[in-house]
Amino acid sequence: MPKPAKTDRNASIAADAQPSLEMVRVWDRVVRGFHWALVLSFVTAWLTSHSSEDVHYWAGYTAAGLVVTRLVWGVLGTPYARFSQFVRDRETVLRYLWALLHGREARYIGHNPAGGAMILMLITAMGSTALTGWLMTTDAYFGVSWVETMHSLSAHGLLLLVLFHMGGVVMASFRHRENLVRAMITGRKRKAEPADIA
Repeated sequence: MPKPAKTDRNASIAADAQPSLEMVRVWDRVVRGFHWALVLSFVTAWLTSHSSEDVHYWAGYTAAGLVVTRLVWGVLGTPYARFSQFVRDRETVLRYLWALLHGREARYIGHNPAGGAMILMLITAMGSTALTGWLMTTDAYFGVSWVETMHSLSAHGLLLLVLFHMGGVVMASFRHRENLVRAMITGRKRKAEPADIA
């Protein structure tokens, strides 16, 4: 009799040590579609900036439309899509980054505070890039140097943010043992555990 008890105890400890495999729906179709369509628009615009003017313009217009859609969905969308769920004040973001540097950051089911801040920066940079790109096609601002400079700075700043975003996704995936790229495809993440923030 003692042996089975010990085996049951070991199995219980092993089960507690492993994360739950039960999945929950987090990202809806609009969020996922927006994300991957914006990736495609940005890559297309970047690669055609000096080779195909028409494709470059349409990629920019598509990106602008996606940003507007995301702004609306950030107010009217499903719970994890709403800005009210993941946009946090500066102090919360800084506390999260401090915890991240020390390896003590909590796992969030939705966007963590740094991820939420990154989304706002990416949307702003994409909006600025699209707006200045459009201005360059108008009679009033065609050939105006400061508009061209702003467009270039916005585009290059956006690329830098994308690289930081990708690094953050890799880090969070590694630290919390979940594939965030797959989660943005399937919409599902591992359900919240006691120490996680839902």
